[in-house]
Amino acid sequence: GDLVIVPFVFSCGVCDFCREGLQTSCRVAGLRSRLGSEGAQAELLRAPLADGTLFAVDAGEEHYAGLLTLSDVYGTGFHAALTGGAGAGTTVAVIGDGAVGLLAVLSARQLGADRIILMGRHEARTDLGREFGATDVVAARGEEGIEAVRELTDGDGCHVVLEAVGHLPAYEQALGVVRDGGRIARVGVPQYTDGPIGRVQFNRNVTITGGVAPVRAYIDRLLPGILAGTVDPGRVFDVELPLEQAAEGYALMDRREALKVMLRP
Repeated sequence: GDLVIVPFVFSCGVCDFCREGLQTSCRVAGLRSRLGSEGAQAELLRAPLADGTLFAVDAGEEHYAGLLTLSDVYGTGFHAALTGGAGAGTTVAVIGDGAVGLLAVLSARQLGADRIILMGRHEARTDLGREFGATDVVAARGEEGIEAVRELTDGDGCHVVLEAVGHLPAYEQALGVVRDGGRIARVGVPQYTDGPIGRVQFNRNVTITGGVAPVRAYIDRLLPGILAGTVDPGRVFDVELPLEQAAEGYALMDRREALKVMLRP
């Protein structure tokens, strides 16, 4: 009968990696072992290692959308901003206006970034990004987009770049807009096997970080704001469908007719 948040990776909660806050590398479960946990878009789900993974919360239905973001997209956006070093005195670029990118904007703002440049071209999404804390929006891509960000930063680029797309052009764009000595945090799952990592990155002292977000590690930190109503990450869910229409939800997102779809039984 408990309401629980289910992170997208199961973890034991007691091994050294879990204690260090890297539940995605859990020695018992993590990304290396599925433990029969395939598929969560169903009426019922078996939760192995439930005591180490699930997070029970006392909340009303008005918080459901926000709580759902803690299972993945909010924690992933926060992981990008945290590992990228967003904070006071930094200018941050966010590449991608999907749910993760928008919540990376929100997270960078929470961490105190002075300026946040959102690189996206879907106006409804970038408008939400502005509400989440973006100070500037750049719709152009590629070299044109890089030049636009450079102009906004007096030619230097950004201290922190959060790449939330996962395609090679987005990573190359990140290298183009990062400041010397800056950090690129990649949380978009790479859809490529090789990318520039030689002297382009080395000579400029650019740090590459990010990775699969251990969202279980961030729930304690992010939950209070949702329950208090000071943040509303659930706004990324702009369409709600019954579970049996899950395929239509994917189609809507593929056609860019929905930002993020919430499924209900």
